[in-house]
Amino acid sequence: MITPNIHLNLKGNAMFNITKQQVLDAFNFRSACRHYDTSKQISKEDMDYILELGRLSPSSVGSEPWKFLVLQNPEIRSKIAPFTWGIKHPMEEMSHLVIILTRKNVRYDSAYMRENLVKRGLTDEQIEAAIARYKSFQEDDMKLLENERTLFDWSTKQTYIALGNMMTGAALIGIDSCPIEGFHYDKVNQILADEGLFDLNEYGISCMVTFGYRNKDIKKKSRKSTEEVIEWIE
Repeated sequence: MITPNIHLNLKGNAMFNITKQQVLDAFNFRSACRHYDTSKQISKEDMDYILELGRLSPSSVGSEPWKFLVLQNPEIRSKIAPFTWGIKHPMEEMSHLVIILTRKNVRYDSAYMRENLVKRGLTDEQIEAAIARYKSFQEDDMKLLENERTLFDWSTKQTYIALGNMMTGAALIGIDSCPIEGFHYDKVNQILADEGLFDLNEYGISCMVTFGYRNKDIKKKSRKSTEEVIEWIE
């Protein structure tokens, strides 16, 4: 486990004692884990840390359109199991299963977006200016208001920032993970909604992610070369 010390330099910037190589090592270690060690469970402290990385993640216009359901209930897990083909192992094998929800109706003029601005302590004038900017952004810049799915997909994109941060942060302390999109969205959404876990009018599932400790070596992942994916424009 990497436990960085944090201090401020003379300019007030945060400085960490994590080396670049340690971060790269964590990225190389992280790979989609398909088989977990059932004898090892993630501690509450470590899981809280992983979830906090999701909560602290950035999002477009500070929308934070996510909610994280830590689904440990074996009965509910068994109900969604037939429709989650992306989870290759039995549902009880991973230590933790997180369902990432995306908030619906994140229009610029929604009560939710206004509440976010109020929480930031903005004045009424600043709030109205921000809403006008969001309207232009959603309506003109990104064409998000053409239909509900377009806006929902934009909201979903924000949750993937949190997903990546949680998986990277887990790898930094030696915990494995696997992002899951392989499931029947309508059926799993309905099952979880019927269990009272969320309101389908307010949220929809973005993706899932499993966490635990691998019980076998994972084949070294393949990635495109630096030359194929990076181009400097100077």
